[in-house]
Amino acid sequence: MKKLFPFLASLLVLALSSFVILRPVADAGYQVGDKAADFKLKNVDGKLVSLADNKAAKGYIVVFTCNTCPYAKAYEQRIINLNTKYAPQGYPVVAINPNDPATVPGDSFAEMQKRAKEKKYAFPYLQDETQQVAHQFGATRTPHLYVLTRQSTDFVVSYIGAIDDNSEDAKLVKTKYLENAMTELVAGKPASVSSTKAIGCTIKWKKA
Repeated sequence: MKKLFPFLASLLVLALSSFVILRPVADAGYQVGDKAADFKLKNVDGKLVSLADNKAAKGYIVVFTCNTCPYAKAYEQRIINLNTKYAPQGYPVVAINPNDPATVPGDSFAEMQKRAKEKKYAFPYLQDETQQVAHQFGATRTPHLYVLTRQSTDFVVSYIGAIDDNSEDAKLVKTKYLENAMTELVAGKPASVSSTKAIGCTIKWKKA
């Protein structure tokens, strides 16, 4: 037994080490100040969209969202309003659905097309079919927001988190985290509060 215990302990350490090494990138993801890698995802109109496509963009409000999560539904009009307010200022919304439609059929591409048409989205609604982009960003929730600001040819992560402090009722919001950050970013200043906790449903990852 005395010889067996060190052996088992070694196996446990090895197993834990392997778990840490093999963790997906999503466990880390982008931090404020990181350069975001460009991506190319399919929009609901069938065309591929990348960050580099919009030459006039000063940045983007990237939001991971979906059709089915109650939190995403509660924030949907607020996301539409963000695009209405900030797209003319050079910061359009780019919405990305990261959910696995095999797990959540309501988040299939066809259902995304219906949703975008029904709600008259004036911004891209992209399907992250491989979930690679969500992993790169470190998104874990729907909705989960990332503000990117252009620095030369790069897009730098300048805010991560929630839209505001009330996921249930927009009329009861006390602090508009994202809009406060945008006011400073549009003025060329860093956001005083650049990170908040995203509130929403967990992303439905593909089964390994």
